[in-house]
Amino acid sequence: MTSDVIRTAYRRTWWALVLRGLLALAVGILILARPLDSIASLALVIALWSLFVGSVQMVRAVELRTVVDGWWVLLLSGLISAAFGVAALFYYPGLSLAFAVLWTTWWLVLTGAIGVGAAVWERRLGLFWGWSLAFGILSIGAGVLAIMNPPVTLAAIMGLIAGFALISGVLLLIAAFRLSAAKAVISEALGAP
Repeated sequence: MTSDVIRTAYRRTWWALVLRGLLALAVGILILARPLDSIASLALVIALWSLFVGSVQMVRAVELRTVVDGWWVLLLSGLISAAFGVAALFYYPGLSLAFAVLWTTWWLVLTGAIGVGAAVWERRLGLFWGWSLAFGILSIGAGVLAIMNPPVTLAAIMGLIAGFALISGVLLLIAAFRLSAAKAVISEALGAP
């Protein structure tokens, strides 16, 4: 009985790893092969995701109104998100792509400011602060460059997504084959008294 459960779990896990790995590789290759289509798809995903999240937040806020005093904050957040999703679909793809560039810029500048702040704090404590300062300044500089050159920022975003997809696909396939190698060991262990 236990061996059947383990064999079933093994098969399901192995197939899940292989399928996810192949899908990730396909996504990474597709992004690199069709970058303009990939950017248009990113814009659509941003718009639809915002619309979906906003709708879910509004429904959740209405459900919570009898038990949470601040339910209206969640409702407001949902309305803003859904309104952005509708606007992003109406002004497709420009608004979503502008959002991606601004979000990336904001993230880089905020991360850089935190890095510079951490460097100041580390210096006051007598710790080595040079790397924190360098990475903070580098991040702020990257944020400035990101806002000054949106097409390059979008290309970098898509490159990072493609790179992540390719690396994760390879790692998932390696995990599937490592699991296959472990199958014999597991079978022996189950067969042993």
